[in-house]
Order: sequence, then C-alpha cells, then structure tokens
Amino acid sequence: MKCNRRPDAHDRHRRLAPPLPHQPVIPAMAAGGGGFRLGQRVHASGDPRRVGTVRYLGPIEGHSGDWVGVDWDDGAGGRHDGSVAGRRYFVAAGERSASFARPTALSQGISLPEALRLRYRVEDFTKEEQDEMYVFSTSQKRVSVEFVGQNKVQEKLKNFNDLTSASVSYMGVSSIGPLDELKNLVPNLRLLDLTGNLFSQWQDISALCHALASLEVLNLTNNTMENDVIESPMLENIHILVLNNCGVTWELVEKIKVSFTCLNELHLMSNKLKTIMTPDGNFVQGFNTLRLLNLEDNHIDSWDEIVKLSYLKSLEQLHLNKNRIKHVKYPSNLPSALDDASAVPFENLQVLLLGSNEIDDFSSVDSLNLFPSLRDVRLSDNPIADPAKGGAPRFVLIARLGKVKILNGSEVSPRERRESEIRYIRLVMGKTQSNDIEEIKRLHPSSFAEKSKFS
Repeated sequence: MKCNRRPDAHDRHRRLAPPLPHQPVIPAMAAGGGGFRLGQRVHASGDPRRVGTVRYLGPIEGHSGDWVGVDWDDGAGGRHDGSVAGRRYFVAAGERSASFARPTALSQGISLPEALRLRYRVEDFTKEEQDEMYVFSTSQKRVSVEFVGQNKVQEKLKNFNDLTSASVSYMGVSSIGPLDELKNLVPNLRLLDLTGNLFSQWQDISALCHALASLEVLNLTNNTMENDVIESPMLENIHILVLNNCGVTWELVEKIKVSFTCLNELHLMSNKLKTIMTPDGNFVQGFNTLRLLNLEDNHIDSWDEIVKLSYLKSLEQLHLNKNRIKHVKYPSNLPSALDDASAVPFENLQVLLLGSNEIDDFSSVDSLNLFPSLRDVRLSDNPIADPAKGGAPRFVLIARLGKVKILNGSEVSPRERRESEIRYIRLVMGKTQSNDIEEIKRLHPSSFAEKSKFS
C-alpha cells in the first residue's frame, strides 16, 4: 500500500426516539409514487435545506392517493410523530419531527455534476453568490474558496479542469451521476464539501472517491449515512474525511477503515458516540497514518473508551471537547496489543483537547504529565479549571502541567511558567500545615518537584 503526500494547511477547508406506542404500525410499501424508497433522503421542493428521511410510502386513512411519510432532520419541522388520527404509520425521531407529503412536494435531488455546473458555471458572480462559495474548516467556520482574481473568475471556471476546491453544500445532491461525466468534469478536484446533501449509501461515496483520483479531502457533514458498508476498493487518495453529524457508529468506523487506508484526519463530531466498539473488544488497530482524530461533541463518559485508542502509533491530535468525561488516567500498565512489545501508549500524542467535559480532580490533571509527547492541552469549561466553581486558576494548572507549552489555546511563555510555578509553590507551602515532605509530595506531586528546583 502506498500513501501519497499529506495535505497541507491549504487543504483544510472543511469545516430520541419516543417510546413505542401501542398503536399498530401500518405496513409501508417498499416503493411508492414518484419512485421514492424507504430510507431515501429527500428535501422539500424549493428548499434544499429542509432535509429528511422517507419512513413511509402508501395510503393515509381518510385521504385519497399515495403519500410519503418524512422524518425531518431539524426535529421540529413536522406536525406529528408518525401517527395521525390514532393510526401509527411509522415511528419518528421526535414528537413533531414527521409529516406526510404528496410526492410532488418533495425533491429526490440532483446529481453532483449538475450541482457543480449550477454553482460554478455562471456568466457573472454577484457578491452574494461569491459569499456562498465556501467550505468548512475543522472548527466549522466558513472559509471562502480561493480565487485567482475577480477579473479571472469567469475565465477560470469555464474550464473545470482548473477547479481544485468545490463546495455544493445544501444543494440537494443525491447522486454522483455517470462516473465518466464526473471524472471528465473535475479531474483535478482535491477538496469537495458535500455538507447537508442527500447521500446515505456508502457505495455512492466509494464510487465518488474512486472516480475522482485527485480527491484528498471529503466533507460529508450532515449527510445521514447508513451503517451498512459493502466491500469497496482501496481509497488511498482520501487523506481527510469529515463525518460530522452523519449518524455513524464506531462499528461503521471499523468497516470503512478497511477502504480508507491513508487517512491523516478523521472527524466524527456530533454522532452521539458513547462507546468505541472494536471487533475483539480491545484496542483500535489500523489507521497507521492517522494523525488527527476528532471526537468532539459526542456522549463519551468513560476514559476507558479513550484508552482503546492508545496504540494508534501516528496519532498526534485527539479532540475530545464537549463529551462527558469525568476522569483521565494515563494507561501506564497496559499490556501491548501490538506485535511490538515495546509500544508506548499515546506515544506521539501532542495535542489533547478536553474542554467542556466534567473533569473535577487534580489526579486527572497530574496524569497528563505522563503522556510522553503531550504539549498542548485544553481543560477550559471543566469544573477543575473553573475558579468560580472551586476549580483551579490558570497559574495552578500551568504549575501542575510541567511540560505543557499551550494551555486552553494560549501559549505558556517561559516567563509565565516560572512565575506560575513560584506562585504555586508559595500557595502550597502556605496552606500545608505539615512539614512532612512525603505528605506534600502525595498531595502536590508537581509542587514537590518545583520546590526542589527553586529552593
């Protein structure tokens, strides 16, 4: 297997179901009027941002003709929960997320080549149209597509061969169209933002990546993907894959890693992930080139789940903001699951973002000193880092994190570190009633080391 170059900084333009009622569920037809199918992603005609999933096809008691039952993504864009007049036709995700519509009121979307032509092949660009030409960064900020100059825009886009970055977000794209057409239209496309479209099947994504040999960055944010994956060829060209809010499970991640063998970055924000389920229940393996894993805004509450990532040998950045983690402990006594018995847990991890969790103990803070390469840590919006709630101020965290160069997004200068450590030593010695050095070391392990340095 050969993995090509890593994308550089210019490539990073990305950005509860209710209890079952006792009403009988009316059987739905597999296919209905207009060629719709169950599980299909659709949008309201004329409004590609109002996206939902087809959950029912067939008649509605008391109404003539065929109807399409849709569960809308926004969770409150419907009129009911899948039941009407005491009859249940399907179970929606929310109490008012569902509605019934005539087939003519829904759109099955357009092909990717159609969307590209609509977005980029126009005679003149207004300012509003240029503002719409954006992709998302990893922090979900809009980043404009780079142009070579206003006077060259029209000339540049007459030839799609020159198009290397494209965004067709929220354009109702549901298919990739004929493979040869797509391949010939944008042969040099390296970055594609498909945020908020109608894709759901992995065979379409596989075919897309196979057709666009130059593609390196693919953003599928807000496309609800099915968790069934068919065997597909190796997709070694994709280096950055964004699956934020796609409904994916870790079981799916284990499946797609077989094809996406050269990933440098994998973004899995907002997927309600709680557990990391591996085939053998142990450590995650593979992902040999993965440098950044983004698991922000999920439901992970146990550090034991994160420990399963210990032996991703290339992992440099782990984003865990906005989870429910309460404690952190470096896995120093783990048995190696790899062939290399000398493998060190989190050996190359340099960035660990733990903001907006539930960490409230100093033992978690102190354990971060044991990560061999850790230099950048975020602890903001945790109880332990909130002085207003009894947490520690910044100087205490700096003193206890001896190797950290960046804390909560701000650089720790040599001067700030020295002043923080001296201030912390004075704080500890002033509050400690006992002169027992071993007792001080037990309660304040980092301060014990600093006391010897400054005494």
